[in-house]
Amino acid sequence: MLNEEAFGYLKNVALSKAAQAVLPKWLSEKVWEETAFMKRLEKTLPSLNIQQRTAILGAAAVAAYHAEKGVPIVDTLVCDDASVFHWLTRAMMLCWVHDGRAYKKLEPVIAIHRQQLADFLNNYWEYYHQLLAYREKPCVEECKRLENQFDTLFATNTGYDDLDQRIAKTRAKKTSLLQVLQHPELPLHNNASELAVRQRVRKRDVSFGPRTQLGLQAWDTFMTLADTARKLGISFYAYIRDRVSDTNQIPPMSILVTKRALELNLGWSWG
Repeated sequence: MLNEEAFGYLKNVALSKAAQAVLPKWLSEKVWEETAFMKRLEKTLPSLNIQQRTAILGAAAVAAYHAEKGVPIVDTLVCDDASVFHWLTRAMMLCWVHDGRAYKKLEPVIAIHRQQLADFLNNYWEYYHQLLAYREKPCVEECKRLENQFDTLFATNTGYDDLDQRIAKTRAKKTSLLQVLQHPELPLHNNASELAVRQRVRKRDVSFGPRTQLGLQAWDTFMTLADTARKLGISFYAYIRDRVSDTNQIPPMSILVTKRALELNLGWSWG
């Protein structure tokens, strides 16, 4: 869908003059099938490079996803600050652990700079633990205090230029780092997601990747099912046997995931 939202994503993309002239004429709320959309792009804008084509397809796909009716749309994604995630959801909860790692990459030589970095990191992780405590007992007063404390902490000016630049980068991400103040059920890091995908990555490295697109889909499907079953406390073998034998004693994964989410009261702050 190439609606206003899609064009908003594309405003900072360096498109060719031909694309800039043609794409605005396609502005509408019409939902295209991917194959038809690709054919239209190829026919009308055959000279698009791979980066431009990928950007247009990504913007159109995300806009179409957000416009879907009758299905839950993911509002917030917990992730690091990789640009590939920026369009997927309306809000992002950035990982504090990823942000903190950037400070550890600093290698000050002067003793006073080393001390300034150590002192700031102590304050950084103390603030992080205050956010953890807030998740357990959120309240309006503590929300306001933590927001003000963020402004104070990340306005620190040490005179150590590399550290001050790093602090400024964190300050610029305030909205995404503090999503937890509005939605306390959000985790402060995405380590669980990174650990979950590690097995998939190692399989890819050991096997040098699948040979076909069908093989790729099979890998992703079955490894996702296996890990989801494990997290739900279900035997993956029992699940596959149930489906292959057409017994259907185990409910669909979507129902089990929804049930677990309700038990954990996820999403209450949006409701």
